[in-house]
Amino acid sequence: MAIAGGLVFGRIDLWLVAVLAAYLALQLTNLYRLQRWLRRRRHEDPPDLGGVWGDVVALIGRIYRRKQYHKRRIVQLLREFRRLTAAMPEGVLLLSAERDILWFNRTAARMLGLKRKVDFGMRIENLIRHPDFARYVDAGPQAVPVVLRYGQPEERYLACQIIPAGDEQLMLVRDITRESRLEAMRKDFVANASHELRSPLTVINGYLDQLADDRDVDAVWHGPIGEMRRQAERMRLIVEDLLELSRLEASAKEAPYDPVDVGGMLALMRKDVLARDVRPHEVTLRLDSTARLLGSEPEIHSIASNLISNAVKYTPQEGSIEIRWWSDADGGHLAVRDTGIGIPAEHVPRLTERFYRVDKGRSRKSGGSGLGLAIVKHALQRHGARLTVESVEGRGSTFTCHFPVKRLQPAAGRAAMSAAG
Repeated sequence: MAIAGGLVFGRIDLWLVAVLAAYLALQLTNLYRLQRWLRRRRHEDPPDLGGVWGDVVALIGRIYRRKQYHKRRIVQLLREFRRLTAAMPEGVLLLSAERDILWFNRTAARMLGLKRKVDFGMRIENLIRHPDFARYVDAGPQAVPVVLRYGQPEERYLACQIIPAGDEQLMLVRDITRESRLEAMRKDFVANASHELRSPLTVINGYLDQLADDRDVDAVWHGPIGEMRRQAERMRLIVEDLLELSRLEASAKEAPYDPVDVGGMLALMRKDVLARDVRPHEVTLRLDSTARLLGSEPEIHSIASNLISNAVKYTPQEGSIEIRWWSDADGGHLAVRDTGIGIPAEHVPRLTERFYRVDKGRSRKSGGSGLGLAIVKHALQRHGARLTVESVEGRGSTFTCHFPVKRLQPAAGRAAMSAAG
C-alpha cells in the first residue's frame, strides 16, 4: 500500500503533463468551435463558451453586428444616391483618376448617348469626341465649365464640368440649349437695336448742335439745350459701346497676331489724360519692357482706354494714376493703378457684367455706360488673356491684364523680322 501511494505521488510530473494535455485539448476544442462558427455564422448560433472564449465570442458578435449595420447603411445610402441622381435634371458621371467611367446616371446616358453595359471602363474623352472638351480635359479641373455645341440631329449646347473628388472625379453635364438660344436672341436684339438707334441719334445731335450755335435762340434755352447735348452724346457713347460689345461677342475667332506698340500707345494715352482740365494730379507711365503685343490694335487700344478712363473718372484731383507695361516668363502684363475711391470686395466679382454699377448715382453723374469692363473682358478673351482686380475701398484699385507668352513679340524677334523684310 505504501509502495503504491509512493508511485502515484512520486510521479508529479506525469500529473502535470496530463493536466496540461487536458487543458490544451479543451482550448483546441473551443478554438475549433469558434472557427466553425466564424465560417458558418450566417447559419449557426454562436457557441456557448465560458471564460475568456465567451468574451471573445461576444466581442466578435458585436463587431459582426456593427459591420452588418454599416453594410446595410451603405447599401441604403447607395440606393438613395442612385435614386436622387436618377431624378436629377443634370447628368452625373463618376470617373476614376485616369478618367475611366465608373458609373453614370440615366440623364448622362441620354445626353451623351452612353450605354451602361458597353461604356463602363471607357475613357470619357474617347466617348466625347469634341475638340473643346479635349482641351478642357488636358488643362485639368477648372472652375468654369466647358460648353460643347452639337449640330446633329438638332442644335444643342451642353455644359460639362469635372470636379475632383478624392482619388476619383465627378463630372456634371447640364443642357443649356434654352439659355444659349435666349442669350443669342438677346445679343441679336441688342446689336439690331443699337444699329437702329445710331441714325436717329445722329439727326438729334445735328439739330442740337445747330440750336446751340443759333444766336437767335433765347438765352433761357441755353442751359436745357446744353443738357440735351450732353445726354445725347452720352446715348451715342452707349450705342457705340453696345455695338463694340456685340461685335466682340459675335466673333468666335481669336484675335489676329498683328504687332502692337504698347509703349507708344500708352504714351499717347497719358498725353491725352494730361491735356484734360479735370484729372488726377499725377499720371505716371512705367515701361519696363520693350516687347510688343501680337493682337488686334483697335481692341488693345479699347482695353487700355477703358481702364485708364475708369481710373481718371474715379480718382480725385489730388490722387495719382500709374500705368505700367512689363513682361516676364508668364507673358505680358498691363496694369492701371489708381488711388481713387476703391471698390467694396463684394462688388469685384461682378465688375465685368454688362451695365453693372457699384455706385449708380456716381456712375450716371460721370457719364459712364456700364459697358467698359465688359468690353475689356471680351477683348481679352479674344487674345487668350485675363483680367485681375485688386481693390481696397477708400485706397484705390489696380486692374491688371495678363497676356500669354505667345502674344509677345520680343525686341529680338522684331529685329529679325526687320532684317528679313
